Order: sequence, then C-alpha cells, then structure tokens
Amino acid sequence: MRKLNRNEFPGPHYPERIIQFGEGNFLRAFIDWQVDLLNQHTDLAAGVVVVRPRSSRNSRSLNSQDGLYTTVIRGINPQGEVVSEPRLIRAVNREIQPAEDFQAFMALATDPQLRFVVSNTTEAGIYCDPADTLESAPPVSFPAKLTRLLLARWQHFNGAADKGWVMLPCELIDDNGDALRARVQQTAQHWQLPAAFMQWVEQHNTFCSTLVDRIVTGYPDDADALQAELGYRDDYLVAGEVYYQLVIQGPESLKQALRLDQLDLNITLVDDIKPYKERKVAILNGAHTAMVPVAFLAGLESVGDAMGDPAIAGYIDSTLRGEIIPTLAQPQEELNAFADAVLTRFRNPFIRHQLSSIALNGMTKFRTRLLPALLWQHSRRGTPPSQLSFALAALLAYYRGEWGGKRYPLQDDAHWLSRFATLWPQADAHAITLRHLVDEVLSDTAHWGQDLTQLSGLAECVTAQLQQMITLGMRAALAQLNPDGNHAKYH
Repeated sequence: MRKLNRNEFPGPHYPERIIQFGEGNFLRAFIDWQVDLLNQHTDLAAGVVVVRPRSSRNSRSLNSQDGLYTTVIRGINPQGEVVSEPRLIRAVNREIQPAEDFQAFMALATDPQLRFVVSNTTEAGIYCDPADTLESAPPVSFPAKLTRLLLARWQHFNGAADKGWVMLPCELIDDNGDALRARVQQTAQHWQLPAAFMQWVEQHNTFCSTLVDRIVTGYPDDADALQAELGYRDDYLVAGEVYYQLVIQGPESLKQALRLDQLDLNITLVDDIKPYKERKVAILNGAHTAMVPVAFLAGLESVGDAMGDPAIAGYIDSTLRGEIIPTLAQPQEELNAFADAVLTRFRNPFIRHQLSSIALNGMTKFRTRLLPALLWQHSRRGTPPSQLSFALAALLAYYRGEWGGKRYPLQDDAHWLSRFATLWPQADAHAITLRHLVDEVLSDTAHWGQDLTQLSGLAECVTAQLQQMITLGMRAALAQLNPDGNHAKYH
C-alpha cells in the first residue's frame, strides 16, 4: 500500500501563515481541519507549520508524510444521518522540533507572512519554568519559546506595528488568552527584556481567549479497513465527531483576517466568551453529571446506552429544558439548539463513552456544573427543583460504592472517599438515619461554599428521593419523579 506523501498525492501547497504549538490529535482534527476547509472554500491560503512543544525521543514526525494526514469525521449529522467522512488535510506543511533544529524554529520569527499562533500544550502547558533563560536553546516552557520568537521578531522588524501576531491558545483553561499573555509578560520581566519590547507585545499583538469543543478519539480502531478504502497508509489518521465549535474572544477584524465572512463555519467571534463557557459547562458537562449516577445505578454502562434508554434520555432532556436552560442568560432558542446538538452528540454510535470514566470527581463536578442551576431555581421557586435534587440524591447513592449486590470503585479526592466510607456503612447498619447522612454531606460548607441544609426543603427532598432509590431501585424511583416541579410527594 502506498504511503501518504505529496509526491504520490499532489495538491495545493499554501504559504505558511500559522504557527501551531502542538502536533496532537485534537489540533489536527479541529484547528487544522477548519483551516483546510477555509483554504478550500475561501482565499485564506494559510499553511501551518507545526512546532512540537516538548522534546521527544519518538522519531515519528508529520514530515514523514510531508504534513499530509486524513481526518475521519464520524457521528450523526444535522440531518440525523449516521456519517463517516474522510478528508485529506493539506493545510499542514511541516513539523519543527526545536530541540533538534533550533535554527529552523527561530527562523519563524523573521517570516513576514506568519500572522497567527495556535497552541494546545495541555492544561498544564501555559506555565513559566524558572530554569528557562534567554540563552536556552530551546527553552522548556511554551510561553518562553513564544517569548523568544516574539523578541526575535521585534528585533528583526524594528518593532513594526504590523508584524505582531494573533495568539489563539486552545488549552482547556479559563481565559487562556489572558493566561498566555501574563506568562509571556512574566517571562519578559524575568529575562529583563527592554520596556519597548514589552510595550510592542502589549500594543501590537493580540491574545485571544478561546472556547474549543469537539471530541477527537484519535487513531481509529478500524484503521486497517479505512486505509484499504482510502488506498494509502496514513500513520497520522485521526477520527473525530461531527460536532465542533470554536468561540474566539477577539477583535472584529479577525472575521476578515480568517475569512470567516466567506464561509459559514461554527466559529463565533465575540466580545465576551463567558456566556459560552457557562453554556457548555451547564448544558454539555451538566448533562453528563446528571446522567452518570442515574444511568449507572440503572444498570447502564455508557452514554450511548443512556441515550438509547427512553427513561434515562427523557430525564436528561427534561432536566436540561426545565431546570438548566432557564437559568442561562443567552436566548432560549440558541440554548435549546445547543442542547439538541449535545443530545445528538451523546447518541454518536462511533463513540462509547463509559459512565464510570465520567464519574471521576463527581462531587466537584456537581458543585461546578449543576449547583449554580439548583441554587438559581431554588431562589425563584422557594422549593428544590425536582430533577436536579434527584441528580444530587443519585450522586449520594452512587458514592455508596455498591448497588444491587455489585461493588464498583470510586474515584474522588480523599476527603469524600473517607466521608462516604464512614457514612454509608453507618446508614446501612441503621447507626445513623439516611437524613443524617444527607445533612452531613449537604452541610459541608468547605465543599459547597455554603450550608445547603439551609435551603428550604432540599435536605428533605434529597432524603426522600434517596430513600426511594434504595427501597424501589433507580428505575422505579425515576418513574416516581414528577418533572413538573411538584415536590409534594417528597415532603
């Protein structure tokens, strides 16, 4: 079988306009995939040069395929059809490993056509290493590498205002653009760089915060069959879901610079990214957190199983529509459309997302993802929202560590593992009441930020729902749940 390369598979080759720190699956199936579409359908004509952010003993490199690779986008499309669509990505030109060729890395600073810097160096990538110096070749940390390039560019172009870069970090941390700017400034101060350089960085470079969303599963299990269909061998084949979204908090000028006005992609340019972050956390992550203990204790194993179960899928849908979406500030039509997309993603037959893996650190996830909606609803109703309190009761039931005679491992911080390891055996032995267990958990102000037992009716509601789960089983308790918000049966 032929190996993928530009001689065997000739096609467009674009001038380098984007530096990409990170060679991993996510950027290749997300950013580079979008750049490839823009190259095909607009006059963006942007080639990507990939910089491997860390030294690696792995000799594998995108250069072995002349930057070419294939994405396979799989899932359910907006028309409800199951699709698996391969695309040969031509946007990436080459890969540089600074530890192997520092000169080639530094040469990027003097290329006048380069305009954008994209990165995904993991959540821990935007940090300062105190061992990095101006003489390091290369520095260890990503911000220090970027600072070296910016300094060389400022020097080469004599501080020209039009030679600044647009930074689009994709690391999964809040305000990633602000975080990267702060680390560059910190590095510059540590190295005692000229004030004029620091002023140029601040005034003529743009650090955009982003929100990125696409599940990328990586090298597919059925790669051999796919490569047989494609007719070539691709060591960098990467699979991802149909859905994607990129939200950029940046200037309006980016719309034309990235040719977003010429192609309708799911890329949104905004002044404030916070509502989009809140939407994702509440609806996408919140649905996961509400689903996991209910579906797992109902005997299911994956998100797809849960969405194929009418009772569980109905519970998740009604929780989103009735108790989570009303708490968010964006237009309800947009929020419901986002919820529709989320539920479709959950049904993706190509992704088997185990409930047990999502259950990790469930107590913290409930606090950050669902507690804000529960508090909002309670403040307006004066009573607990039934769907969210049911999710909380199910979470407490899950932390029993045993259900229906089956034991399963719990993964959380030591505090909660220890608390539940003490409370549940006492409750099962009737040494304490179920209400006492609920009060002990809800009154933990260090975790929740307040004493939740002070919310009128919440402890009573959670206790009654938890008792039903234990006595009747999860499915029967779910069938008793009244989604219209009437809590009379729990008091």
